[in-house]
Amino acid sequence: MIEQKTNDVQAGYDLVADEYVRRIYNELQHKPLDRQLLDRFAAAVPGDGLVCDLGCGPGQVARYLHQQGLNVRGVDLSSAMVERASRLNPGIEFSQGDMLALPVEDNAWAGVAAFYAIVNLPRHDVVEALREMRRVLQPGGLLLLSFHLGNEVAHFDEWWGYKVSLDFYYFSRDEVAGYLRSAGFEVQEIVEREPYPDVEHQSRRAYIFARKPAENNA
Repeated sequence: MIEQKTNDVQAGYDLVADEYVRRIYNELQHKPLDRQLLDRFAAAVPGDGLVCDLGCGPGQVARYLHQQGLNVRGVDLSSAMVERASRLNPGIEFSQGDMLALPVEDNAWAGVAAFYAIVNLPRHDVVEALREMRRVLQPGGLLLLSFHLGNEVAHFDEWWGYKVSLDFYYFSRDEVAGYLRSAGFEVQEIVEREPYPDVEHQSRRAYIFARKPAENNA
């Protein structure tokens, strides 16, 4: 992603941070399948290593995983989101970071939950971001990736009353599975669901479980 695009995304989420918290922070209580998949993720993460909620926003996924007993941290491009997440979730570490160049050592995390983390990434950047996720995962580490299903690009000049310049990208399941394999992941399972009425944007959703190969298979 070029620098201006990154800056637009960061600035947009900084602007809407408080409204995002109001609308999104408690959403998991209305999304039973998401909770079920996060439970499966928590049970399948190898060992007791560190897990990252990547693109964490105000930290609702990090909070849920922490409640399931995981050692979790959150990373987001938006400093305003990191500030809200830190305030709302005492006891969990949150930091600012770009998923295209994470300030993290190789093999640092046992798992990554990336809920809608790629929705603002142009297609030509997705494999690069996934390769970065693979780099920071331990051998055998688990990724749970979610995204909106479709093939359109929605441009927002206004979001919840704030002036922004944001593109939201929709992907097909086979497209993202191909990106994951290109980045070196083993795709394990793909789950789709219809949107929950009156809870979220009315788009179909996909969730992919993928694993970084063990070293002897890499």
